[in-house]
Amino acid sequence: MTYSDDLGRIVIPKEIRRTLKIREGDPLEIYTEKDGGVIFRKYSPMSDLQDFATQICDSIGTNTGRIAAVSDRDSIIALSGAPKRELMDKPNSGELGRLMESRKNYRHIPGDSLVKVSESSDKYHLGVASPILSQGDLMGCVMLLMDDNSTPMAEADQKLVQTVAGFLGKQMEC
Repeated sequence: MTYSDDLGRIVIPKEIRRTLKIREGDPLEIYTEKDGGVIFRKYSPMSDLQDFATQICDSIGTNTGRIAAVSDRDSIIALSGAPKRELMDKPNSGELGRLMESRKNYRHIPGDSLVKVSESSDKYHLGVASPILSQGDLMGCVMLLMDDNSTPMAEADQKLVQTVAGFLGKQMEC
C-alpha cells in the first residue's frame, strides 16, 4: 500500500523501489488510467535520445564491424551488430553499473576478467566503454561489445566511444 501526505508526496515502498532500481531523486513518469488507476514508470532522460542513439550505433557498427551499444543507467537502449532480443531492454549487469558509477573510461585488456554487459546474457562483454555525462550527472554509457570471436579493442576504439559519449552528453544539455 502507498500513502500520500498533506503535501501530495507519495511514498513508494522499498521493495518496489529496489525491484525497479529507483534511487532517491530519480525522476518518475506518472500516468492515469480511465478507471482511476495510476501508473508510475521510471523516467530515463536517455529515452529522448533513443532514436538518435540507434542511428549512432548503426553507423559505428557499419564502419567498425563491432557491436555498438548505448545504455541508460538501467538497460541497453540502442544496439547494432548483435540480436536485439538478447540485449535490448535487459537489465545492465551489476559490474557495468559499478563501472558507470565510477565515471571512468574502460578498455578490456586480454587476460583480465570479463565484464558482463547484461545479467541476462553471458555471451557479450565489454570491449570499451565510456560514461555519458550531462552537466556532471551520469546518464548512461556508450560501449563496443565483444563476443568469443572478437579481436581485442584498440585505443582508437576507446577514443571513438569517448567522443560519442561526450557528444550524447552535450545533446542532453540542449
